[in-house]
Amino acid sequence: MSEAPVAPRPGSADAAGLVPDGRPDPLLTPPRARTGWRVLPARVVAMCVVELQKLRHDRTELYTRAIQPALWLLIFGETFTRLKAIPTGGTPYIDYLAPGIIAQSAMFIAIFYGIQIIWERDAGILTKLLVTPTPRAALITGKAFASGVKALIQAVVVIVIAALLGVALTWNPLRLLGVAVAVILGSAFFSCLSMTIAGIVLTRDRLMGIGQAITMPLFFGSNALYPVALMPGWLQAVSTANPLSYQVDVLRGLLLGTPHHLALDYAVLLLAAAAGITAASSLLGRLAR
Repeated sequence: MSEAPVAPRPGSADAAGLVPDGRPDPLLTPPRARTGWRVLPARVVAMCVVELQKLRHDRTELYTRAIQPALWLLIFGETFTRLKAIPTGGTPYIDYLAPGIIAQSAMFIAIFYGIQIIWERDAGILTKLLVTPTPRAALITGKAFASGVKALIQAVVVIVIAALLGVALTWNPLRLLGVAVAVILGSAFFSCLSMTIAGIVLTRDRLMGIGQAITMPLFFGSNALYPVALMPGWLQAVSTANPLSYQVDVLRGLLLGTPHHLALDYAVLLLAAAAGITAASSLLGRLAR
């Protein structure tokens, strides 16, 4: 008969999960769980992927939202280009308008993002997410940047339509990368603004009403349609405090080569996104009650 295997002596290297040279044996020692800031990027990416996977089941939103920017460029842009009613410094008006429509379409996608998180609350999904070890800031950041990626898809559609209409856009890869960053940061802010409002009003109907009430003032109170110099003084002050104006300034400067303030614009967009994530994260618990 074969002898029974001898159990390792207490205190031996095998019992301690160590290989002969004293290092931990990866087959016997479980890996340490990542904690603190090290887990945050992975959780943000995971939440972003989960949000984007919803597009695989229903792409209708992307198709229907492409109609409105196309109408703005085809009707409003072409008409005012012929009227020459708005001075744009020698730039054809439809060229001047295209970056503003990119920013507008991105904002329209993001500004109602809070409706989705209220739906998740009503379906019990949000409560399950909050009891996981995932930080609340990671949940909000993942959703915010998923909104940015959706807006980026929308921006590509608008750029293609603008190119077909003869808009003189740049195709420099570095400039297009800067455009993508500006679109994502701007959408992250507006989606967090929507989720912050959701944490205050708590219902979809109220959020829809507030979203519709602030969308057009944000759009018309920016430099998306006309230069800031044409605005009355009080509206210029509104435009200065409006993150959409800085997003449009980046897009117009990178795509058309017009005068811009890239360092200031990106700084404002980054600070606005960080403030939005902080505000939405602080109200997430109230939304789940």
